[in-house]
Amino acid sequence: MTNATLPPFIRHLLKPENYPHPAAPVQLVQTHISYVLLAGDFVYKFKKPVDFGFLDFTTLAKRRFFCEQEVVLNRRLCPDLYLGVVKVTDQQGNLALDGAGEAVEYGVKMRRMPEERMMARLLASDQCTTAMLDDIVAVLVPFYDAAAANAEIGAFGSAQAVAVNVLENFTQTATFVGSPALSRLQYDGINAYARAFLGHEEIFAARVAGGRVRDCHGDLYSANICLADRVYIYDCIEFNQRFRYCDVASDVAFLAMDLDCHGRQDLAMHFIGRFVEVSGDNGLATVLNFYKCYRAYVRGKIGLFTAAAPEVDAASRARCLEQARGYFVLAEGYANT
Repeated sequence: MTNATLPPFIRHLLKPENYPHPAAPVQLVQTHISYVLLAGDFVYKFKKPVDFGFLDFTTLAKRRFFCEQEVVLNRRLCPDLYLGVVKVTDQQGNLALDGAGEAVEYGVKMRRMPEERMMARLLASDQCTTAMLDDIVAVLVPFYDAAAANAEIGAFGSAQAVAVNVLENFTQTATFVGSPALSRLQYDGINAYARAFLGHEEIFAARVAGGRVRDCHGDLYSANICLADRVYIYDCIEFNQRFRYCDVASDVAFLAMDLDCHGRQDLAMHFIGRFVEVSGDNGLATVLNFYKCYRAYVRGKIGLFTAAAPEVDAASRARCLEQARGYFVLAEGYANT
C-alpha cells in the first residue's frame, strides 16, 4: 500500500511532527487487522475496519469498545505497558492525536519495548535459552491460576465448542486450497485429523472437569513476548471471547508450536516439560499435539488472509505466503504424528 492509499489519519500519523513527543522516524507495520505505528518511545495500534466473521471492527463504536477491552485485558500481564486508549480527532479538517473536535478513530497507546529483546528476534539469532523459558513459565502458571474460570468459561472447552473454532478454519481457507501455500492433500489430511480427534469428547470433558479451561491469553507466541528487564507477554485476544476462553493447553501449545516452527524442538520440549512440572497439569499431553496442529493451521490462515489484503505490498504478500506454507507443513506434520 502506498501512502496515498492509506487512511487519512494514518498518513497524518506517519509525520513525526504530529505527535506530542519525539517520534522520528515513524514506522508503520500492518497486520490483517491492524495498523501499528512505532513512534519514538511509544506504539500506537489502530484496528482496521474489517469483518472476518470471527471479528468485527466495521464501526467506530466497535473499534473503540475493543480498544478499551484490549487495554483492560492486557493489563492482566502488562499493567505498565498498556497506557490507555487514544483518539484521533478532526476539527474543521484538521486531524490531531487526542485533540479537540470529533473523534474519527480510536487506538491503543503502548510503551515501546526494546526490539532487540523480542523473543522472535532472540530465537532468530539463537539467543533464546531454557532459562528464559523457565522465566516465561514462572509468569504463566500464576496467571492461569488467577485467571477467571467458571461454568460459562468451562463450556468453551467442550468438544463441541472447540470444534467451532477448529472447523471454521477449514471453511475460511477452502478457497485457498490448491494455492502454492496449501495443497488439497494437506487440507484434507489436517481436516480429517481434526475431526477424528474432536470425536473423543471424553478427553475434552476431562480437561473441563479438571478446571483447565480458563480466561487465557489466546495468542501466546514469540511475536507477543518481550524478554527485557522482565517477561512481558502482551497482545492477548480481545476481539472474541471464544478464542480466549480456552484450555490452558491450547495457550501453551501455541508457544510450543512456535518454537517448533523456529526449528527449536528442544526448547519446545523443555518449555512443556517445565510447565507441566510447575503447574501440575499432567493431563496436558493428551491434547498437546491436537492444539499445536490447530495453532499452526490458524497461523497459516492468517498468512493467507494478510497476503490477500489489497493494501499489502508485493514483498509483504510473498513473505506472508511463504510463512503460511511453512505453517501448513507444520500442521500436516502434527496431523500425521
